[in-house]
Amino acid sequence: MTSSLQRLRIGLATLIVVFLVAVVGYWLWAGWTLFDSFYMVISIMTTVGLAEVHELTPPLKMFTALVMAFGVSAALYIMGVFVQMMTEGEINRALGMRRVGREIQRLSGHIIICGFGRMGEILAEQLHRQKKSFVILENDPERIAEAMTLDYLAINNDASEEDGLKTAGVDRAATLVTTLPHDADNVFITLTSRNLNPDLQIIARGEFPSTEKKLLQAGANRVVLPAAAGALRMAAMITRPSTVELIEVFAGRHVAKVEVDELTLPDGSPLIGSTVRQSQTRSRHGVLIVAVRRADGDLVFNPGGDLTFRPGDGVLVMGHVDDIEGFRREHVG
Repeated sequence: MTSSLQRLRIGLATLIVVFLVAVVGYWLWAGWTLFDSFYMVISIMTTVGLAEVHELTPPLKMFTALVMAFGVSAALYIMGVFVQMMTEGEINRALGMRRVGREIQRLSGHIIICGFGRMGEILAEQLHRQKKSFVILENDPERIAEAMTLDYLAINNDASEEDGLKTAGVDRAATLVTTLPHDADNVFITLTSRNLNPDLQIIARGEFPSTEKKLLQAGANRVVLPAAAGALRMAAMITRPSTVELIEVFAGRHVAKVEVDELTLPDGSPLIGSTVRQSQTRSRHGVLIVAVRRADGDLVFNPGGDLTFRPGDGVLVMGHVDDIEGFRREHVG
């Protein structure tokens, strides 16, 4: 089905062709000056009813009648399409997509979410809460509209196509998460994304355990099996309920307003050069340092008091939401 924007382009192209043919016809065929030809065509297409520039012969009258028919029809067609676009809100959507495109062009090191279903929506909500930059790729216009009402950067395109991934800035992205319900789609997206960006971190969803190996071979760094993870969690709720509560804290769900967060220390952080003991995070901020992830990727769990903080370290802290925010403002900025 032809969109209103496509119909508008067709109408404008038709009007331009009729205008040029009419001007050239009066100029070359009737022998009028270029200015008189231009003036005559403008008078016809605007339907102002001014007097004829020169006396018209019968052939010229027929030519003028055709110019009137095609020119006025094209102008009315454009006006009708424009009114329809105003009614449907397509102008606002088109302007919105241009804004989204400009913002995506400025992104680097962002996250691409392929699919805005149940998993994609929850993932986007968590990333938005953590103030992470991300782009959503979804081929369902209704889901795209919902994402844009939440002020997310969203593109109505097929994530399995190279053009869609390139539009989302896959060459500049840090992470891609594919959450589509069909394993074949996730494998294909993983393979295509890995070819476009060898350094990209890819987290892929898999429905069946047998798909995990295929996703890893296609280039995924990590594979999430929601069905298996859900079953294991339900079993743990029965056998180890306290453990599940602690896992929920680590997963980001608030339990008594307690959460675990990872904060990356910039070069100018007051913590740089000091030890865990000297930082006194528990007495000063009420937060507990659970682990420290070094810039080279090493994870130091339950660090000792003599561990020294370095630039680029990721500090995993646990505490009340307000206490963590205060710690963030003082040491991360």
